[in-house]
Amino acid sequence: MEMNTQQGQQPQQAAKPSLFANRKILYGSIVVIIMLVLAALVLTGTPGNNGSQLAAFDGQQAQQSVLSQLAISNSVASSVRSGFATNFPTGINATPLTYNGKPEVLYMGAEYCPYCAIERWGLIIALMRFGNFTGLEYMTSSATDSFANTPTFTFVNATYTSPYISFVSRELTNNKINASTGQYTPLQQPNATEQAINAKYDAGGSIPFIDFANKAVQVGANYNDPTILDGKNWSTIAGMLGDPTTIPSLAIVGSANLATAQICMIDNNMPASICGQGYITAIEKELS
Repeated sequence: MEMNTQQGQQPQQAAKPSLFANRKILYGSIVVIIMLVLAALVLTGTPGNNGSQLAAFDGQQAQQSVLSQLAISNSVASSVRSGFATNFPTGINATPLTYNGKPEVLYMGAEYCPYCAIERWGLIIALMRFGNFTGLEYMTSSATDSFANTPTFTFVNATYTSPYISFVSRELTNNKINASTGQYTPLQQPNATEQAINAKYDAGGSIPFIDFANKAVQVGANYNDPTILDGKNWSTIAGMLGDPTTIPSLAIVGSANLATAQICMIDNNMPASICGQGYITAIEKELS
């Protein structure tokens, strides 16, 4: 039997939600979405693209999926050659610098430094052509300095092995200001020999500074515009390096090729599979 409402009475309607309630629901939904996005980032290990998201990955192990893309093909490297690099190593005549019986590549930089940040990309690519890294970690340049939060790596906990060369890194400080001292916290301090080399060839104390076995030195980055990495995470940057027409590739792979040629010049052009490439021998002639 159908039930009728009483005469003179209207069926009771649900009260309409207030504007405040609608806003509360909207804000609550936004918070939930943000939490879900952050949870996804944590679960996948994939950083976002803004500064705070990138900095949250400081000190985390670099993913193999990113590092594998730094093995740049010879076809791409040949197309780039020295690319956008403008600051070339300068030859010097000094007592050979060696470590463990092999020519030493000495790098001095700091985690806060944005120019070191962009230089490490190319240097890592070059060094991986001669050996292997373990323990590379993500890092960003200082959030309070120029070119803030430039995505890069740190050598602090990294180990490098190669049958051809030795690599010694000195990350002088971290990337965060200590509130009590107003300074970046010291990390790896150079020994007396390294200090003397730096003082002689880098009187202004610029970083990054690279010494290629005391046969050549480089003061400053090969490419001095870290803004090309703005709005990109490590995976995005690494993915762009395989295309020789992108600006990151022309800057970073170009830098890597310069370092590669300089390393070939200190280790008797070994291995031939790298040092015998036409684009490397051409750069060597430019550096001679």
